[in-house]
Amino acid sequence: MSFCFNFDVHAQTTNPDDVAGNELQKGKNDCTAKSIKDNTKQAEPVKEAKEHLPPSDPQLILTDAVSETVTIGTLPPLHFLNETVFEKTVSEREDGEEILSRTTEQRSDLISGVYEGGLKVWECTYDLLELIEKDGETFGGKAVLDLGCGAGLLGILALKRGARQVHFQDYNSTVIEQLTVPNVILNCQEDDADSEDDKEGSGKGKIPEEEDCKRKAKEDLKEGNPPPKKKAVDPPQHPLLARCHFFSGDWSAFLNLVLKKDLPPKYDIIFTSETIYNTAYYPALHEALHKLLAADGLVYIATKSHYFGVGGGLHLFETYVEERGVFSVDHLWDSEEGLQRHIVVLRFK
Repeated sequence: MSFCFNFDVHAQTTNPDDVAGNELQKGKNDCTAKSIKDNTKQAEPVKEAKEHLPPSDPQLILTDAVSETVTIGTLPPLHFLNETVFEKTVSEREDGEEILSRTTEQRSDLISGVYEGGLKVWECTYDLLELIEKDGETFGGKAVLDLGCGAGLLGILALKRGARQVHFQDYNSTVIEQLTVPNVILNCQEDDADSEDDKEGSGKGKIPEEEDCKRKAKEDLKEGNPPPKKKAVDPPQHPLLARCHFFSGDWSAFLNLVLKKDLPPKYDIIFTSETIYNTAYYPALHEALHKLLAADGLVYIATKSHYFGVGGGLHLFETYVEERGVFSVDHLWDSEEGLQRHIVVLRFK
């Protein structure tokens, strides 16, 4: 979406949900271990977690969809719905959380405790995709969690490269239902035509679909034909989609939900990108990683050094992790220009 990520949340709204963010801002200059402990109380109220099933008619969810494609090196092309379309079609979409209308009104990509930025693909996600391409990870037979998934590109890549199971989690149910699930379905399509189109879009850039593609899709619908690039099979019949599960809600609520399953999951790989911007969320995040990571698993975190306004960032998160003594932290990649970005990996000590 064409918004700015304004982390100075209390300047944008006086909603009671933002109280935790206001308290965090007051103490942002105190970076001692004591201040971290004081400021990492779980934000209230906890957002209920729930599991989302794919739609009974996957083809319908992609009707009139406008997609983009990102291609990085040897990675398979990743397709995802155009962010700007959400802004322009707010009134046409189901949104019980009202995040689409509120983000449009406030021109903000973050409303603490209401919307946590899941409709936008953030820069660090591309950093992590490039690192995966460089390292040649194939995910064969692994269980993967895309935590704070948003568009779900990291989980979708794992799915396309052989993961046996991929779980997607985002704070907002609207994000899961209207972005993550459609993106997974979009990438599960047996669409040979896309293979030819993707050859024209090598490199890191995004390739918006042309307007005439959307027009042709509408004409096909009038004639009783399915859109040429939106044909999908039913979820139980598609082997890739059958490997996926989708969840929304607060991290602590999500953890409780999955731990109640007959076979609680343990993930070989957990991805999380641009999720450590608010220190108030660290306890729930750390607990989820602790309880859900397999004994020899890895957590990949893509992040910026500092998130202005909210006060979180890599240094504070590293300090928090070190205090708890559960994980070791290793730097895999550090940028050298501008607002520094990083990729680190966590593993059990």
